[in-house]
Amino acid sequence: MKTITILVPCYNEEAVLNQLYERIQVVIKGIDNYDFKYVFVNDGSTDGTIDILRKLHAINPNVHYVDLSRNFGKEIAMIAGLDHIDSDAVVIMDADLQDPPELLPDMIEWWQRGYKDVCAKRRSRDGESWFKKWSSRTYYRLLQRLTNVPIQIDVGDFRLLDRQCVEALKLFRESQRYTKGMFSWIGFDKKEILFDRDARAAGKTKWNYWKLFNLAIEGITSFSMAPLRIASFLGCVLSIASIIYMIYVIIKTLIFGEEVRGYPSLVSIILFIGGAQIFFLGIIGEYLGRIFNETKNRPLYLVKECDGEIVIKQKF
Repeated sequence: MKTITILVPCYNEEAVLNQLYERIQVVIKGIDNYDFKYVFVNDGSTDGTIDILRKLHAINPNVHYVDLSRNFGKEIAMIAGLDHIDSDAVVIMDADLQDPPELLPDMIEWWQRGYKDVCAKRRSRDGESWFKKWSSRTYYRLLQRLTNVPIQIDVGDFRLLDRQCVEALKLFRESQRYTKGMFSWIGFDKKEILFDRDARAAGKTKWNYWKLFNLAIEGITSFSMAPLRIASFLGCVLSIASIIYMIYVIIKTLIFGEEVRGYPSLVSIILFIGGAQIFFLGIIGEYLGRIFNETKNRPLYLVKECDGEIVIKQKF
């Protein structure tokens, strides 16, 4: 009998965890010939999330949990869960029930047909503002143009991954992670199934626009060198334009004997070029910062407790 593990990263999800578990239980009872397990990753929650996970583990031996030492972020929580999974397939889903468990039978069916990565593509997104939907579409289209990796549009973390995909993802040990790009980077046979994304069942979203902006920067700097090349190109254009303008001013002064005027415009040009240089240095700094973080070679996460046992020796 093949085993399927449902991986759920959790951060302050006490209001919805029991409802999530009950809905998944109803769905998997109708799926035969598979052994289902759960791995919940508590990403440093400050509410009663860990207490609920302990209770679920006590009543169902197939429910496992990994309690991280602090909040490392969802991207790290996912790789922590994958590191603790040994099954034929993994289903990654959010705890807020925006990813409907009722899609599990369809995912498994496509997996049986030979697809290694069965991902859910959002057809509609309830509970999100117009600006958030527009900015998301715009960002993914921009990322598609900046990278050679075929990033999937309107596809999140909700997906079924074959063991082969999981083992491939576990090879990525970079600390600044953009998992959506990694899903695309590893390749393998993918199948997209459409679904309507519901609003959160309870609680509040942990994502604000600043966090989404930082995630977008992670995606661009992780999978594209285009910003550096654009900065180099614009730097060359500004340099050539400055040289041409300088030659024009010198010739005009020598031939026609005109005074060099235009102090306001000269100051404006200096300020513009200075701002452009600072902007380009910022782009270089983003990539340099990534190199700095990776060279420290720190562990991606630390585990405090696993299935009721205090973890002394970390495994990576």
